[in-house]
Amino acid sequence: MKKKFNKEFIIGLSVIIAIVILFFGIDYLKGINLFQPTNYYTIEYKDVAGLEKSAPVTINGFKVGQVRDISIDYSHPDKIKVTLALNKDLRLPEDSRAELASTLLSGAYVNIRLGSSDKMMAVGSEIQPMVSADLMTALQQDVMPAVSNILPKIDSLMYHLNQLAGDPALQQSIQRLDGITNNIMLTTSSLNSQISGQLPGIMSGARTAMVQLDTITGNLAILSRDLKTLPLQPTVDNLQRVTANLDQFSRQLNNQNSTLGKLTNDPALYNQLNTVAADIDSLIVDIKRNPKRYISIKLL
Repeated sequence: MKKKFNKEFIIGLSVIIAIVILFFGIDYLKGINLFQPTNYYTIEYKDVAGLEKSAPVTINGFKVGQVRDISIDYSHPDKIKVTLALNKDLRLPEDSRAELASTLLSGAYVNIRLGSSDKMMAVGSEIQPMVSADLMTALQQDVMPAVSNILPKIDSLMYHLNQLAGDPALQQSIQRLDGITNNIMLTTSSLNSQISGQLPGIMSGARTAMVQLDTITGNLAILSRDLKTLPLQPTVDNLQRVTANLDQFSRQLNNQNSTLGKLTNDPALYNQLNTVAADIDSLIVDIKRNPKRYISIKLL
């Protein structure tokens, strides 16, 4: 009888332990840590918009707690009470707001927007709610009107594209482009063949030009060497002396007091020379007319 009692006791104790483990395991899978100290706060929403228990509570994207319970007051169905379990070290300013937000993948969650008040909220207090527009609402309010405005333009664009694609002129232009492309390919092939045929002659001419260029370069080198051996300094000295003499001669011509200057600049001498020339000319004419006057011939 004693062994039977011990067996039943062991079975019962095992069931109790299994139930406790199952309870804590379910909470653990939900993300609830019963051994971590938490502070509880409440929020009242009119619509929880898919918020469920164990949903995360974040501040600037960092998880600081989770939704512990969601309940409704049936006497006031427009109020849904949400209980938050937050980290015990977290202190909330009195003007903080609990924003109900949602994402496409993770669903609804609570995002706490910290206030700037110096006075902190007491544990167990009610946080003021704040509801942000969900994804579908944002799509309906922002995206859908823009899409509605774009759709008529897209329809008009497709209509004009269809007309353009069915235009015979476009098909003819495409055919002409094909012909032009074929002509360009033929021209390119012809140029390649001509260049290939003329390339040896071009290379031979280039080699001849290089040989001539080498010869010219050699001649220039010889000319440069010969110029170096020429007595250039005496030639330069002679040129300087000739230049100095020419300069002196030019100054004498320009100087009215010099003989050369008087010859070139004195009009009286010029007039006298003209008079003498005229007298000599008249004398020669008179001698030709009256030679007996100037030449006396006596006959014996």
